[in-house]
Formats: sequence, C-alpha cells, structure tokens
Amino acid sequence: MIDFTAIDYLKEGNERQKRAYEVLLKYKIFEKLSNYSPLLAGTIPIEIDIEGSDLDIICEVDLRFEEDFLEEMTFNKLIPNEIDVKVETPIIKGEKCIILNFILEEFPIEIFGQNKPTIEQNAYRHMIAEHKIIQEKGEEFRQKIIELKKKGIKTEPAFGMLMGLENPYEDLLKF
Repeated sequence: MIDFTAIDYLKEGNERQKRAYEVLLKYKIFEKLSNYSPLLAGTIPIEIDIEGSDLDIICEVDLRFEEDFLEEMTFNKLIPNEIDVKVETPIIKGEKCIILNFILEEFPIEIFGQNKPTIEQNAYRHMIAEHKIIQEKGEEFRQKIIELKKKGIKTEPAFGMLMGLENPYEDLLKF
C-alpha cells in the first residue's frame, strides 16, 4: 500500500504525478504548511484524475485562529503575491472550514482546512477507500470511474453509481 502521508510516492508515479511533485516542491507547499499536517488527497494521488483536476491539500487548522492562518499564508509566501486567491469559509456538516483556491503553473490548487486531524478528514478517508476499491476491482473499473468523471460526475457519486451505493459520501467511509 502506498504511504499517502508523504508525497514522495508522486515522483515514481505517472507523468502528471511527477509534475505535481515538481510543482509542490518548487513552491515548498508542504514545507510551508508543515504546522498544519498537510496531506495530498483527491484524484491525482490515486490516478483517477482528469484534465483540470486539482491538487487537494487538506490541513488541520484551528479555525478559532482563521485570520492567523490566512495571514501566515501571506507572510510565509505560500501563495505568490501575483496569484489570485479565492477564500471561502463554508459550514460543512456543521463544521466550519476554510478553503483557498488558486493556480500554480498548470495546477488548480485547493487548500482545505478543518479543525480535525488530516487523516480523520473525509477527503483523506474517501481517497484511501477509493484506492482500496480500485486495487481490488482493477484497471477496467478505474477506467470506468475516469469516464464517468469526464462526463462531469464527481468522484464519490461515480463510485456510487458503479457500486450501487445509496449514499456514496457516507458509504465509502465504511470501506
């Protein structure tokens, strides 16, 4: 099983993973986010990404200090000054979150902060479950997921469709 808690596996991956690794290293994203236990989640790590898929970086952020986090993103020069950043603070399932979206080179980046350890966040848990399912079901299943995603279906619903899951966002957490 791949150790998804470090990004080193990307340098041995497919071309897009190798390129993601280069960009993340070049901008020192994980180094600059180290106080927030960052993890790369989503579709690129498990090779079900499509053109335009983003690099989802989840972080553990104490949102009582949301302004400090945003300030650190600027002072730390995590995000270069010339880059436009969209910041949202939605409530998801009763929990406040912070989301920063921006583009570095060819990659859309989403930094998602929640006051929860990153390995307990649903984005990471979904990715681990999806990876296990793909390992069990094989390449043909992976290609079907990619085809559904190309048709505009989000990842979890795509798994739900192929596996007959009633509520894929919840049901995937059981794997």
